[in-house]
Amino acid sequence: MNEFLLIYRREADFDTQFTAEQLKEISKPWMDWMGGLAAQSILADRGNRLDSAGKVVKPNNVITNGAYVEIKELIGGYSIIKAASLDEAAEIAKGCPILAVGGNVEVREILQM
Repeated sequence: MNEFLLIYRREADFDTQFTAEQLKEISKPWMDWMGGLAAQSILADRGNRLDSAGKVVKPNNVITNGAYVEIKELIGGYSIIKAASLDEAAEIAKGCPILAVGGNVEVREILQM
């Protein structure tokens, strides 16, 4: 089995604030999906959510603040799964809850250094 990185992307929305109840409602499909992957022993690393704030380090010691006004998508988080091929990993990603809210999943094989 190879390992694949699933990168969860969604439309940038810096203004929406969720209540605790809304966050609980949003989290349930994710917990169910991740639990299903873990039960199948294909979840190599549950990954993490990522904050929308960040910095970008560029050549010549330039550091800029992110996220940027001009971006349309944010990386919301990631997971690492085990699959036999890129196609199989993409099939697994089809169950991701982010797809139900207009987001997408980037699937990339992790190559050994």
